[in-house]
Amino acid sequence: MLDQLFNLVKEYAQEPVIDNQAIPNEKNNEVVAEATNTVASGLQNVMAGGGVQSIIQMFQGNGQGGGASSLLKNPMVSMMIGHFTSKLVGKYNMSPQAAGNVAQQLIPQTLNGLISKTNDPANSQFDLSNLLNSLSGGGQQSGAGGGLDIGGLVSRFTGGGMDTDGDGDVDMQDMIAKFTSRSQDNLQQRQSGGGVMDMLKGLIGG
Repeated sequence: MLDQLFNLVKEYAQEPVIDNQAIPNEKNNEVVAEATNTVASGLQNVMAGGGVQSIIQMFQGNGQGGGASSLLKNPMVSMMIGHFTSKLVGKYNMSPQAAGNVAQQLIPQTLNGLISKTNDPANSQFDLSNLLNSLSGGGQQSGAGGGLDIGGLVSRFTGGGMDTDGDGDVDMQDMIAKFTSRSQDNLQQRQSGGGVMDMLKGLIGG
């Protein structure tokens, strides 16, 4: 899934990164990888903090054509923009204004593209259940990871609605708790092993 996300970032990187004179050409792939890391790690951190439902709601809400501009109002996206801006300033010596411009363009566009692709039934490469499974350490196939029903969790927040008899809510909270725990374990493992950026080195020739 990371390579697909990396390639998606590249699709939106032409103007903010490739054509940007403030970013040396030899650093283009590194900056794209940093943006990929920002999105993937940002989603992982939210999931590990128990916010999987917020991610699902963001993906479903912007699946209705909200566009990249509407994502700027989302706290998760703002967090990613701030993180990516800091990386560009600290690692590539960009001015805060120039770095902020890149981040405010690339991060929301990438997320909007990701949301659009996961909401497109004709696109088999991107699926919300598979994305969440992959980022939480359960592999890319729905239902992977010890029988945790990510697809069921997604459907409960989307077309299935919410049960009102009390049983469904408890089941869903249990599912969220298991998902959060698995995300925390996976995040710790990836951090101890170098994190997402180490996994991306093969894509940037590092």
